[in-house]
Amino acid sequence: MIPIEVENRIAKYFLHMFLPVDVLIKIEDRLLPACIWTKEEDLDHDELVRWAIDIMDRQLENKRLR
Repeated sequence: MIPIEVENRIAKYFLHMFLPVDVLIKIEDRLLPACIWTKEEDLDHDELVRWAIDIMDRQLENKRLR
């Protein structure tokens, strides 16, 4: 099994290297307000991930990454 820290670092690298900047901006625009205005322990991490995946799916539909 791959340690979660390794998976997270790989995912972070992928996001910053291959995801178009406009998609990253849309994800930040959607998630940042919730993260700023909600206490860390009250954040629904699963919901934040779903929001980000939804944005990526819509923005990258029928597009190829680098």
